[in-house]
This record gives sequence, structure tokens and C-alpha cells, in this order.
Amino acid sequence: MSGDDETLIILDVLLCAEIFNQNPKLDVNDLTPEHRIMFGLGTASGIKRPITVSESTIRRVLQIQDPRGKVADNPVVIYEEFGQRFRIPALEAAAKWFMGHGGMPHIKKNPALAFYFEQLDSSGVTYQEVKALNPPFEDSRSYLDGKISEIIAADERLRTAMDLIIINAPDEIEQQIDDLVCTSEQRDIIAKMRTAILHREFLLKHRIHEVGKLLFVGPPGTGKTSLALAMSHAMHMPILEVRLSMVTSQYLGETSKNIDRIFELAKKLSPCILFIDEFDYVAKSRVTDDHGAMKRAVNSLLKNIDKMNLVKNGVLLIGATNHPQLLDEAAWRRFDEVVEFSLPSEEMRERILKKVTQSVGCDCDFRYLAAQTDGLSGSDLRMLVKEGILSSIMDGRKALLQSDIEKGIQMVKSRGVIRNLNWL
Repeated sequence: MSGDDETLIILDVLLCAEIFNQNPKLDVNDLTPEHRIMFGLGTASGIKRPITVSESTIRRVLQIQDPRGKVADNPVVIYEEFGQRFRIPALEAAAKWFMGHGGMPHIKKNPALAFYFEQLDSSGVTYQEVKALNPPFEDSRSYLDGKISEIIAADERLRTAMDLIIINAPDEIEQQIDDLVCTSEQRDIIAKMRTAILHREFLLKHRIHEVGKLLFVGPPGTGKTSLALAMSHAMHMPILEVRLSMVTSQYLGETSKNIDRIFELAKKLSPCILFIDEFDYVAKSRVTDDHGAMKRAVNSLLKNIDKMNLVKNGVLLIGATNHPQLLDEAAWRRFDEVVEFSLPSEEMRERILKKVTQSVGCDCDFRYLAAQTDGLSGSDLRMLVKEGILSSIMDGRKALLQSDIEKGIQMVKSRGVIRNLNWL
């Protein structure tokens, strides 16, 4: 990064702070994630004005070693020895300097800057468009951690639930809907859930409550977990992931209480997604386990599902199972939508291979490769592409060839053969 770039970055921060201080209508979502960190807005407790920018903060957060030197001769910045802080004495003059020295790329990424520069006829930026592209603070880990801390401080019992689940904020999710190859049924479900969330008040008014309990069924590796995570990102809802086998502690008497606490935590964190993997564990326990405590735990799970819904509680419940045939009627009727995840067809395999290789590029006959991968899951296809990329790197190439993909296919098929061997 050049000295000129570092000067622009410092001016970006100082302008943002000054614009934010002068306009009370701006809120945390008018700041970029980087500026939230810069200004110390790491919790859900709100924003304290006025925002100040110290030399030490610029060094620590922006990794600019000599910020004072970068703006020493700048006519629009003042350095205050007392407090070792920077400030802009005249916003309009600083804005013109910033615009004239290449600041437009910064303006197009920063809602607070866009709010101010939109008023200048020469800028051509639109505040609402820039803000729409800015990740919401509510999607961040910082916001989620702040909310969890407040919940646990109010009810210490819920700390136990935290040890039994994996919680991800939307901005931590790598999977995105556009990265997945979904069936039309799966896309319809996403659209339906989005509609229900947008119209919760209408549905509540008309007592249409049984919405938002989904059961994902299909073989391993067909995208059940990936779609649940992608929905978290797309719908701006944190996701709580729980595997039922993990909830069953060695102290069976606590299992029922733990299940209650998980559902209670989900309601307090709403809107959110509660993703219950290995849902067939319910059926196995009901049929094969004679232990009274375990049966009480399973009944507790089913009762909690009965009481939970998207319209009343703001919780989208998703159960996932690789073994739908094991679920009895009591488990099936808890869900208002069953979504199938079958092994991909040849046409879907071709689309998946194109999608997975698009970042590295591959001069491949994807139709031929799709025909050679019958019976493989989406997870298998991603694995064979990974192996193909590693193969090309080991050969000293960065270009991915069809022969690399074919090596990956053989590796995945060999794994399948070994897995099915009977050593007894």
C-alpha cells in the first residue's frame, strides 16, 4: 500500500467520523464493518457520540505505522497534541480534497460518506444503494456475542445450552445460496420462508401459525447442512446448530432440561434458525431405548417443537435426517414441510462441477465428466475437484485440466470401494 493510499484511508476514517457526528439520523448500519471496529462499536449496546480518532487507534486497527507523518502536510487535517487525536476542522473543504485526490472508490463502499456526498451534484453516488450493499451490524459476530451475553446475564441457566450447540452469525457463513445448485423445490421453500418472515404480523393476525418447521431428508453429502447455513446468510438470521446425539449427556437426567434450554435460548435469540441434525436419533431412541430418562428427553424435544413456530417466535426450525424411514408418525407430523435432497441428476452434476471450478477455471468437457460421476453426491463432487486442484499443483501447474478432474473421480470412487469392504 502506497503512502498516498494510506493518506486516503486516514481521510476516509476522519470524514466518516465527522459526518457521523454531525448527522444524528445515521446509525451503526451506516458504518462499514471496518469502521465499526475502528470506532469501538463492538457490542449491541449502541453508539456513543462524538466519535474521536486517535493516532494509536489508526496504528492498531489500520496497521499504518506513521499516521501523523502521512497527514503532516495535509491542509484539511489537524493533529491535536493533547489527546493525540486527528480531526477535520472544515468538513466541506476536507470532502473536496478527498474527492479530488481519488476518494470515490471509498465513497461507493461507505454509507456515511455516500450520505454526505450524495448532496454534491458531481458525486453521482446514491446513499440508499451504497447502504443496501453494506453488511448489517445485526449480521455480525460482535452483535450476536453482545446479545448472547445479555441473555446469559439475565438467565445463567442458559449458559449450559451454549456448550451443546454451535452458533454462527450470518456474516460468518461461507455458504451462499448462489454458490449452491438447488432444485426448484428447494428454491420454492426459501422463497416461501422469506415471504413468511416479511409478513409475520399478517400471519399472526390471521392465526396462521404452523409455518416454518422444515424437515430436510436425503443421503449424506446432498447439501442439507449447506442449504441451512446458506439460508442463515440469505435471511440475515443467526443459526444454532445442534446434533441430538451430542445433547444426550452421560447424566441422562439432565438431557431433558438441556433440550428445554436450547429451545429457550433460540426464542430469546430470535429471529434465528434452529437447525437440528441427526433427527432420526429421535426415532431410534423412541423405539429401541427403554431408559425412562431418555424417553422423557425425546418427549421433551417433541413438545418443544410443538410450541415453536416461525410466526409466533421468530424461529425457523429445520430438522435434517439421512434416514427418513426411521421416523415414526409422531416425528413426521411435527413438520409442515418436507424437503427432499436426493443424489444429483446428471444435469445437476454438470452444473455443480461448473460451479465448483468457476473460480479456478477448467477447460473440461463437463457433460462427459457428469456422465462419469453417476451416484456421487454434491459433497463427493466438491471433494474430487479439490483433489484435482491438488494434483495440478503437485505437477507444478495452476491450470486445472480434465485429467486432473478424472484423477479426482478415481480417488473418490476408490474411497467408496474401501468404505464398503467387509473386513470380518
